[in-house]
Amino acid sequence: MKNIFRIVSFLEGISYLLLLFIAVPIKYFQGDASYVKMLGMPHGILFMLYIVLAIVIQKQMKWNFKSLGIVLLASILPFGTFYVDKKYLQN
Repeated sequence: MKNIFRIVSFLEGISYLLLLFIAVPIKYFQGDASYVKMLGMPHGILFMLYIVLAIVIQKQMKWNFKSLGIVLLASILPFGTFYVDKKYLQN
């Protein structure tokens, strides 16, 4: 389950960066919202999957509530999921 979470975490992080740093600027500077529409749904699904999997593997990883909070908070910060992978998932 940890490896699945790592994959979802990586993909969620990549989709967030693509959305934030490529799709949104294109939408506002070029007036083309197609990239946001194309990346938005996959990112939303990966985000929800990340949250659910983090809660599911909390006991397996022996995270206390503070650690779980950091892992969940990282999902809304750019590059946050990569921090989680380095700090909490690589053993």
